[in-house]
Amino acid sequence: MLYNLHEFQRAALTPLRLAAEANMILLRNPMNPVSYTHGARMAAAAFDVFEHTTRPYGKPDFGLATTSIDGVPVPVVEDIPLRKTFGQLRHFGRPGTEKRRDPRLLIVAPLSGHFGTLLRGTVEAMLPDHDVYIAEWRDARLVTLREGAFTLDDYIDYLIDYLRFLGPDTHIIAVCQPAVPVLAAVSLMAADKDPHQPRSMTLMGGPIDTRINPTVPNNLATARSLEWFDNSVTMRVPVTHPGYMRKVYPGFMQLTGFMQMNLDRHVDAHVELFHQLVRGDGDGADQHRRFYEEYRAVMDLPAEYYLQTIRQVFQEHWLPRGLFVSRGRKVEPAAIRHTALLTVEGERDDISGTGQTRAAHDLATGLKPQMRAHWEQPGVGHYGVFNGRRWRTDIAPRVKAFIRQHGGGRH
Repeated sequence: MLYNLHEFQRAALTPLRLAAEANMILLRNPMNPVSYTHGARMAAAAFDVFEHTTRPYGKPDFGLATTSIDGVPVPVVEDIPLRKTFGQLRHFGRPGTEKRRDPRLLIVAPLSGHFGTLLRGTVEAMLPDHDVYIAEWRDARLVTLREGAFTLDDYIDYLIDYLRFLGPDTHIIAVCQPAVPVLAAVSLMAADKDPHQPRSMTLMGGPIDTRINPTVPNNLATARSLEWFDNSVTMRVPVTHPGYMRKVYPGFMQLTGFMQMNLDRHVDAHVELFHQLVRGDGDGADQHRRFYEEYRAVMDLPAEYYLQTIRQVFQEHWLPRGLFVSRGRKVEPAAIRHTALLTVEGERDDISGTGQTRAAHDLATGLKPQMRAHWEQPGVGHYGVFNGRRWRTDIAPRVKAFIRQHGGGRH
């Protein structure tokens, strides 16, 4: 019912949004003498904020047309070499750079509400020095019911398939939520002595052990029973989408939760947008729009995957307690001996608290000291671990150096 109400509200707001957009254009038309008055600028700014806030956002583009290698612009060509029902591999090709034999890198985007484009800055920073692929996920409301379910076990299977598809000498980075399934996938491959297990594994801001420094989302996950989550926040996709009747955790619910965590900051940001528009600060307004157009673009998660993750990762802590089982097989990170491990955390991370990702080192006991490293970045929150200035100037160089140190080039 709530999902249907959300769709109804969005449809009902459409005429108002279009009217606001029309009035905004009219009030900013240079041929309109009223447009030069302070009152018109304020009204146009109000219409602009309303239109931007109520607009529905689909999956954004990565928009990475070029990169710079040794100071020389190089085109970037995207393609999808492998498609699966609930996910795909996207490749950021750099024509003419094959002879460089840069490390092959798989970046795993989180399946937690936002699209893989949230990692645009992550991909952009790694492109000059790596052959980059990203594992991204489909919006569950677009997957028809007849295409089956998707669980955390399927997630792990997908990652193993991707690594085998890419071949030996691949390096893998997990950003946030994928830290657990990536560690599980590499553990299973190590136990099998799979020749395609990655050279290095970088886990960034991930919930390996959420008993350590629990954050607000961690506490919310344990404050209610699994039945409450099933009954209260998962729902059927409305008839207006291809995934009609599929049970999902809707993206708009996830977005609402994230917004409420820092509501004052988001309100202040929109008030500042209004003032920027009134005084004609186009650069500041554009920066705000770019961030929120990405932030508000959300996707639905398969309910079975979401509930399994809540239970195993956040409520019962299967991985750090040595209880994690996938497809009837016990996941044992101690089996990892040939995949170097780097963990990265943000000092002010309010999603995955400090120590939660570092806990991977306590589990991967089979690794020698020279094959492991940890970095805690001062002064950054969760988003800053993989995007922004600190990521580009402080964290990314450390990740690149770690990859180079542990078999950085293909042979």
